[in-house]
Amino acid sequence: MDDATDAAQMAEFLRELAGFAAGETLPRFRKAIAVDNKEDAAFDPVTEADREAERVIRQAIETRFPEDGIEGEEFGLVRADASRRWVIDPIDGTRSFICGIPLWGTLVGLMDNGVARAGFLSQPYLGEIFIADGSRAFLEGPHGVRDLKVSDCRSLASARMFTTDPQLWRGKEMQGFEALRASVQLTRYGADCYGFAMLAAGQADIAVESGVNSYDVMALIPIIRQAGGVIARVDGGPAEKAGTVVAAATQALYDAACEKLCDG
Repeated sequence: MDDATDAAQMAEFLRELAGFAAGETLPRFRKAIAVDNKEDAAFDPVTEADREAERVIRQAIETRFPEDGIEGEEFGLVRADASRRWVIDPIDGTRSFICGIPLWGTLVGLMDNGVARAGFLSQPYLGEIFIADGSRAFLEGPHGVRDLKVSDCRSLASARMFTTDPQLWRGKEMQGFEALRASVQLTRYGADCYGFAMLAAGQADIAVESGVNSYDVMALIPIIRQAGGVIARVDGGPAEKAGTVVAAATQALYDAACEKLCDG
């Protein structure tokens, strides 16, 4: 099979996974639903929608690719030594989900030999799916299909930035974040994964997050990269290693954002 065929087949499978997940999330969105807390010292919510969406995604991957590894937020890791690993966040933005805000998303990324190669972000309430199929990144939604392309922003002073919650930045990182926030044109909060989608779509220029887990970011890495953007850890390491992650439209903007975050 040629690369185009492989990419088309990958995109179709990602759409299937998104559809399976939507069958579990949408019927529960903006409905009365039990919310459990996964932490004693803080509020880390999880719902039946999270669990059931991950179950159906896992089942579909097991059926199609039984030798691949699978890592999910709710049910952990299987086949850790597999060269290919699917990484699942069934609902990124559960807080938004339980508050009825349609900025949550289902994230599934495929990592091959340690590198994120393909993935999707699905926001089924808005009818949008952002796909990276290994060759390009594109958006399918109510207004049709279009390629994703980052902006050409190179200056912090002109940059539009997303982060989920400023309170997630602590200690020295908090000082760095405040320095960065003071340097950009505007900052928006609370979008979770959707902020990264807007970066890929050219509607924002920087997205930064502290304390990121692999399932929070693996699907977003190929979307950003295949839209022409830059995404890596703040220390320059690969975003696949998670931690504090910076995504930017251009290398110059990534470098400037990291300098602010590190120097404070």
